[in-house]
Amino acid sequence: MTDVRGAGPAGSTEVGAGWGWIMAYGIVSVLLGILAFAAPFAATFAATVVIGIFFFVSGAFAIAAALFGRGSAHRGYTILFGALSVIVGLIMVLEPATGALSLTLLVAVWLGVRGVLELVYGFRLKRRRGMLIALGIINVLLALFILATVPFSALTLPGYILGISFIFGGITSITAAADHRKGASAFAVPG
Repeated sequence: MTDVRGAGPAGSTEVGAGWGWIMAYGIVSVLLGILAFAAPFAATFAATVVIGIFFFVSGAFAIAAALFGRGSAHRGYTILFGALSVIVGLIMVLEPATGALSLTLLVAVWLGVRGVLELVYGFRLKRRRGMLIALGIINVLLALFILATVPFSALTLPGYILGISFIFGGITSITAAADHRKGASAFAVPG
């Protein structure tokens, strides 16, 4: 026997059940995002330390896999990669300002390279050329701005990026919870 709404067998969980948890998650995410904007230095250091822990753990597991794994043809590479990850992780955890500077410089390089590529392809396109050229100019200018404002940007940019991610992720969860409450499947992909 199937539920009237097609949610599954009678007595199973309804489609809208649990929407409150999704809503709460969304609200907490938005609040954390606002806090990251209010205290970008603290958010930057927290993000840097967490990323450093991930690097450290990943490196430790890579070394363990190389030492204790059987039949690896790339054992030396894996040990070197693991050691590098452990060192980078330790630097990020023990010296978060240095880690934040590295992350910020990577973002600046990424924006610069992306902007140049968008400009090159923008001038080659026939349709939508203006939008791609404008995006390329914006990304190059952002990269230059970040580089011109180091070290201040290094101490705030990762925090702002974290804040943006939390705010938009929270808004997405809040809207999904509202839809789920009305009977739609949570986080459904439109068909």
